[in-house]
Amino acid sequence: MSLKRLTLGMIAASAAAGTLAAVPALAQDLFVPGLVYRTGPYAPNGIPVANAMADYITMLNERDGGIGGAKVVWEECETAYDTKLGVECYERLKGKALIVNPYSTGITYALIPKATVDKIPLLSMGYGRTDASDGRYFPWTFTTPTTYWSQASAKIKYVASREGGLDKLKGKTIALVHHNSPYGKEPIPTLQELSKKYGYKLEILAVDHPGQEQKATWQKIQQLEPDWVFFWGWGVMNQVGVKEAAAIGFKMDRMIGVWWSGSEVDVLPAGAAAKGYLAATFHQVGSGFKVHADIKQHVYDKGKGKGDAAKTGEVLYNRGLVNAFIMTEAIRDAVAWKGPKITGADVREAMENLEITQRRLEKAGFAGMMRPLSNSCADHEGNGPILIQQWDGTAWKVVTDWIEPMRDVVRPMIEASAMKFAAENKLEARKDCN
Repeated sequence: MSLKRLTLGMIAASAAAGTLAAVPALAQDLFVPGLVYRTGPYAPNGIPVANAMADYITMLNERDGGIGGAKVVWEECETAYDTKLGVECYERLKGKALIVNPYSTGITYALIPKATVDKIPLLSMGYGRTDASDGRYFPWTFTTPTTYWSQASAKIKYVASREGGLDKLKGKTIALVHHNSPYGKEPIPTLQELSKKYGYKLEILAVDHPGQEQKATWQKIQQLEPDWVFFWGWGVMNQVGVKEAAAIGFKMDRMIGVWWSGSEVDVLPAGAAAKGYLAATFHQVGSGFKVHADIKQHVYDKGKGKGDAAKTGEVLYNRGLVNAFIMTEAIRDAVAWKGPKITGADVREAMENLEITQRRLEKAGFAGMMRPLSNSCADHEGNGPILIQQWDGTAWKVVTDWIEPMRDVVRPMIEASAMKFAAENKLEARKDCN
């Protein structure tokens, strides 16, 4: 019987009984390293994600006694969003790791070959290299629940909905203002491909790290007069970019940030000028979900929270919760299959067979906050749709329904890029992926 069939059967039986699947409790902790950046230029964005990851694991331990009778151990290692430090953290903690979240596209690129040799799955949730979504060539890397290329295609669909249809994109100008790094360059192939398909003009402007100097970039935007700006920043670059866009009078409701440029810390410094600014997301906003109530009861009310309880519904905190949920649900499936004495290879198989149904979301307290998802051997992305959120001057509000990515464009690009990577690195496609 396959892991997927067995796991889903156990989950269904457990849900029907209202309890977790009974597994023998062995004296082995479930270890997850936390590659975090609480310091450095990107700390304001890194801290809420790290807090959420830690809080969710604390909640599981306090409320449920861990997973399957074993405690989940979260050990942080400071990367300062630096690739070299990230690799050092990985090397120091990999011996006990069940799964690793690099939390940097640069670190993800560096760890993919290492994790493949070490047989430790990587979860680069909504970041990293998009072609790693092809599990035939990247068996140890997961981009669940969505990717930069899918996001870029969904943004084009959103712009088309505002312009009156995809055919109305012809002759329009879209400017991409991006962080000058592998992370910032990720959407370029998709936007270029779609510009050929739909006839819009694409202008690409890079901003060097850390992004504090952008006046020349926005003066160029002023000269180009694009119809839309896609903003692909991170950290202080976001705050500066929103301020500079407002300073030249660019319409905020025509500027769409990547999901890493759409948090409270990105807009509050600009004050009222940021009102109307848009950003992508792959989860809902706010703290009105059951998971937040559980965290308050089992973590913050006991004085065990990592941050400010009042900020547990902010965008990046919610993103950290989604990350922790996906990761620990894969661990849960592996434990249900083998008991608490599991390896990274077991978690990799569980990630590849991960199926988050609506019923499972409800049970975990995430109903309404995110969409169901399903991975497979060949597809490590899970086909995650996106939402568009808008800053109303005081809070983020979701202003669209779920927007599906252009799978007919994105998936062939993923496969072609993955095959190119495989050819360059003399890799063969897995024979167990049909």
